[in-house]
Parts: sequence; structure tokens; C-alpha cells
Amino acid sequence: MEDRLPVIKKPNPKSRSSKKLLLFLFIFFITLLLILFFQSSLSKITEIEIQGQELVSKEEIAQAAAVKAGDHFFSVSSSKVETQVKALKMVESVEVSKKFPGRLIIQVHEYPKVAYQVGENGQIEALLADASVVPVTVQGVALDKPILTGWSKDDPLKVKLCLAMSKLPASYFSDVSEIKPSPTDSYPDKIKIYTRSQYEVQMTIGYLPEKMKYLDSYIASLQSSKISGGVITMLEADYHSPFGKDSDKTNAKDTKDSADGKESKDNKESKDSKDTKTPASKETEKHDAASSSADETKPESQETARN
Repeated sequence: MEDRLPVIKKPNPKSRSSKKLLLFLFIFFITLLLILFFQSSLSKITEIEIQGQELVSKEEIAQAAAVKAGDHFFSVSSSKVETQVKALKMVESVEVSKKFPGRLIIQVHEYPKVAYQVGENGQIEALLADASVVPVTVQGVALDKPILTGWSKDDPLKVKLCLAMSKLPASYFSDVSEIKPSPTDSYPDKIKIYTRSQYEVQMTIGYLPEKMKYLDSYIASLQSSKISGGVITMLEADYHSPFGKDSDKTNAKDTKDSADGKESKDNKESKDSKDTKTPASKETEKHDAASSSADETKPESQETARN
């Protein structure tokens, strides 16, 4: 019976110590690999890609992001970079993404611009929907929006114009090269629009949302009728006239009210002068009338005496 009992092996103390050694070696090599990784170029930003900007330079965006090549890839906060870049005046929103290894992508969305203007120092400036001015720092930018000329710096009508333009599709202004103020007594917000197709368009800022959508088709109909150039007036009525004639009509219409007012004023003053004669002037008129009557009857009395 004793020979049939299984023999229980005693645990080997060396197996536990080998497991501890393997665990220690594993942790050691992992730590070593992490140290080598963070010391290598794989853990650093090697490329910063900026996309979507037109008016703000890449250098200005990179400076606002405060990130440069060589910074630790995992230590850069995407949300912090977004906040810093969004603080730029022209930037509406920012999206920052990281792609391993070492690539940082900054996608910029700028506020929509409605027009350009030339600043006092000759620099091109972009105008936003609220007429705020942003200097264009990018060299060689395409001027794909109308240029505003002749406007004062704090003109409230310029703000009204920019706001109206921002609410219209950009395609409406694809043929427009320049917009300048042309106020009159009848239309204080009147403007002149110059097109690349050699037409001058006269309308008001108030009529802009209503009339601008028909401008391209109106010009196309004129060109199909072999009418090139001239002045297009789009006020209460829309009509075309050659250069040099429409201005006379417009000036005559704008000054009609003032001329009528002046004429009525003169008539009133003449009437008042008649009604306000003094007693001395009335007595003088009676004396002159009597003298004239005496002169007329004098020859008749002399003729009777001769007979």
C-alpha cells in the first residue's frame, strides 16, 4: 500500500526567483524603451501644417499657436492651440489635430470678407461684415471682392453697405470691381457700382438686396442686344443710357425739388412785398396817377381854347 501512494514533489524555490527576475527585466526594458522613445525624434513635432488661411499669414498663425518643430508631441494641447489661434481677429474657428508621428495640423476658418479697401499707408485691407478692417499680410493675395473707394473711415453708410453685402451670395459681386458713394438730396445712400464689363450701375444701399440679383441678367440682355457700356440706373425704375446722359437726367431729377422750392419762395416773397406796402408808398402811387391824368387832359383843354 505504501508503494502505491503518489510522491508529492516539494516546490522548487528557484522558480519564484526566476519569475521575479523576468518581471524586473521586463519593466527595465520597457522603461529603457520609453526613455529612448522620448529622446528620439519620434516623440517630437517634426511638421506643422497650416491650412485654410487666406488673409492671415502662416507665420502669424504659427506665432499665435506658440508651437514649433521640436516640441514634445504628447505635451502639446490641441485645445490650447485652438484657443490661441482663434484669438486672431480674422479667425472665426480653428481645428487642431495630431497625427503620429510628429505631425500637427491646424485648420483655420476665417471670417467671410465682403470687400477690400486701400489704407492710408497704401496697404490692402479686408472689410468684414461689420466693416471692421483687417490688414492683408499675405503677399500677392487675389482681390476677388469689390474695392471700396471714396468712403470715410467712420461712415455709417459703409457699415450698412458691408452688412448688406454679407447677406448676399458672393456670386452677385463676381463682376463688380469698385463701389463708391454718390449721395444726393433725394438718395442719401446712393452708390455707384463699376463692373468689369464696363458698366456703371447707380442704385442705393437700400435697393441692393432687391436689385443686385437681377444685375447679371440685365447686363447679359444688354450685351445680347449689342449694347456695350453705359450707365444702368436701378432705382424705382431700371433703365440704361449711354455715358454722359444719365448723369444729366439724374442731376435734373435730384435738383427739381430744390428748384421748385426756390421758385415758390420767390413767388411768396413777391406776394408778400405787394401786401406789405406802406401808407407813404400808397400816397405816392395816388399822386403819380393824378399827375398822369392831368397830363392827359391838358392837351385836350388847349385844343378847345384854340377853337
